[in-house]
Amino acid sequence: MLRELLGEQPRQDSGALLQAMNSMKRTLSLLQRQMEQSGDPTFDFRKAEILTRGLSTSLDELEQSAYAAAFFRKKVCANFSEEMTAEEQEDYARYVYFYKNGFIRVFALLDKLGNLLNDFYDMNTSKVKAHYSYFTVLRQFRYLKIHDKLADRLFELKDGFRDPLNRLRKRRNTEVHYMNVEMQDDLWQKQRALYGKIKLEDLDEHLDDLQQGLDMVCRSIAAAFDYTNQQWERRSTGQ
Repeated sequence: MLRELLGEQPRQDSGALLQAMNSMKRTLSLLQRQMEQSGDPTFDFRKAEILTRGLSTSLDELEQSAYAAAFFRKKVCANFSEEMTAEEQEDYARYVYFYKNGFIRVFALLDKLGNLLNDFYDMNTSKVKAHYSYFTVLRQFRYLKIHDKLADRLFELKDGFRDPLNRLRKRRNTEVHYMNVEMQDDLWQKQRALYGKIKLEDLDEHLDDLQQGLDMVCRSIAAAFDYTNQQWERRSTGQ
């Protein structure tokens, strides 16, 4: 959708994004088959279908936000706030909007994945923590000592992307609970320069963190759904 608004060609999924989308499509196919066979009297399969479709939509929105942030970043050439033209200021504002939208969505999407895994595997994580996060669900896998293969892979991804995720989390928390992240950057630069010009934050470094966050999300989704698909397929064939 955003690509069309920006005059770009439609996205062609590839890499980790394609793997994540395909794994969820496979899940939806399996759920549809189960609903046709059983009639789904408890609506459990329908609920799982809705959660999966919602996750797929959220991933699409996250990727679009990251793409749009990078698109508008390319239009910002100045290194200092005072040197930006009026047009650059507008493009910078658009970059900030989509960048913030992106890093907030990274953690919202992970929490949706955690909620889905909690439902899929009857983990009752809410008994441990009423308002739990994706990372609480990961710890619950270890506490319950279930599905070690899946848990090991998800922990491996969490640890492998620890640094960019920590930076994104810090900026998310600042944005949500404290102040606008771009204003925090201005304050930090002002403190360094005192009465000098305010240098822009490292836009490319921030975008790289966002891209890595997107990559981590894609790989985690693919790992979770590929494992779940295998479990369901084995169960349906009695293996």
